Amino acid sequence: MPKQTANYGRRWYAIHTYSGYEDNVSEALHQRIDTMDMHEKIFSVLVPKEKKIKIKNGKRKMTEEKIFPGYVLVEMVVTDDSWYVVRNTPNVTGFIGTGTIPTPIAQEEIDALLKRTGATEPETTFDVTKGSVVQITDGPFKNFEGKVSDIDETRGKVKVLVNMFGRETPVELDFLQVKKI
Repeated sequence: MPKQTANYGRRWYAIHTYSGYEDNVSEALHQRIDTMDMHEKIFSVLVPKEKKIKIKNGKRKMTEEKIFPGYVLVEMVVTDDSWYVVRNTPNVTGFIGTGTIPTPIAQEEIDALLKRTGATEPETTFDVTKGSVVQITDGPFKNFEGKVSDIDETRGKVKVLVNMFGRETPVELDFLQVKKI
């Protein structure tokens, strides 16, 4: 007797995993799809990640962060056997939904998420103009104030004139190291 009565067709579903095991679940699920020949029912597995720029010790570093830690998205047609394959994958705690029937994710949410994860370069918005006063938020000149003298948007750098020992000294900083006052 089939348990999966709701037939939504090919849709995206969220599965809950142990935190930190999202990539392991994705890999294991791909292997299970291959070995159990579920290509007609399970189409794609996605661990949503986005690129972020972090500054540590004055150095710019590109990192990838999970958008939904503890969750993996699966595009599939839910049947008893496809549900069984996904549900019994190691480190999967269950589908998001009520009871045993998974709830599909709205297509608009998936489209927005795919657009967000597909971003090639993280966006850096910079609301400072030449001549504006800024506060330095990171690096050796942290908490100093200065005036912007030059902006290089292609490199993501800004030159700030900082008053040290009665002189204005130019300091080159990353966009993320300053904030407008």
